[in-house]
Amino acid sequence: MNEADFIVALRALPLHPGARGLQDDCAVITIGSETLVITHDMMAEGTHFRADADMADVAWKLVTTNLSDLAAKGAKPLGVLLGHVLGRDDARFLEGLHDALTTFDAPLLGGDTVAAQGPRSFGLTAIGRATHTPVPARSGAQVGDHIYSTGAVGRAMLGFGGDPDHQAAFHRPIPRLAEGIALAPLVTAMMDVSDGLLLDAFRMAEASGVTLALEPQAIPVADPARFGECVRWGDDYELLFTAPKAAVLPVATHRIGTVVPCGPAPLVLGDTPLTDPASLGYRH
Repeated sequence: MNEADFIVALRALPLHPGARGLQDDCAVITIGSETLVITHDMMAEGTHFRADADMADVAWKLVTTNLSDLAAKGAKPLGVLLGHVLGRDDARFLEGLHDALTTFDAPLLGGDTVAAQGPRSFGLTAIGRATHTPVPARSGAQVGDHIYSTGAVGRAMLGFGGDPDHQAAFHRPIPRLAEGIALAPLVTAMMDVSDGLLLDAFRMAEASGVTLALEPQAIPVADPARFGECVRWGDDYELLFTAPKAAVLPVATHRIGTVVPCGPAPLVLGDTPLTDPASLGYRH
């Protein structure tokens, strides 16, 4: 099974209403007067980090990729649960973990540690408190909305390739927590860009039952000469969102397109309809 097939199979299992049909990056659970936002992401050696990676950077990225999902819901972190496989440079891992948890005020709640053979993988569950309800979802984009990104895409790709000006974007990304909290009351749909701008926009369009029409010249990219790679590579952790045309946005953003009625393709880039998600970004 690939990732998409596996998620389809999971939807046949008993689902909590807070799971949002497994069409979002987080579960949303209301308890009394509080709404919790819960997410879980993993990182695997050889897929998400190299075998010789600095384990402090791996720990930082494990935390911040999860917090990026909270950011897309306008949630404030409450804490995290860690799943850790013992191995080389555990002390360095702990250094990076400390840096991330203190930087983003996301204290450790607990977790589990195991010893295992072979390539390592790590999991982290992040729990946040919604600052606005209803909590933004991927599925709310409305015809006539404008489409926005909080920043340039492709910086992580360049950092992975060794560009010294962008290495931090790959090794130590910054979740857009403040931006997500500020935008939550205004957006109709929001998610973070983790698997590539085009693929994530495609997913938002499908979840919302609309077409997202992107304007190539308006999309901020780290290297215009590699535009096609920048919009597909992923790992950027900017926020992709839609908002009414008249919305006054409280943070710096780039308008990159318009939501239009559902057409023959969920996503249109300029004059080109895009129908095959397999060609649009990173998929497991």
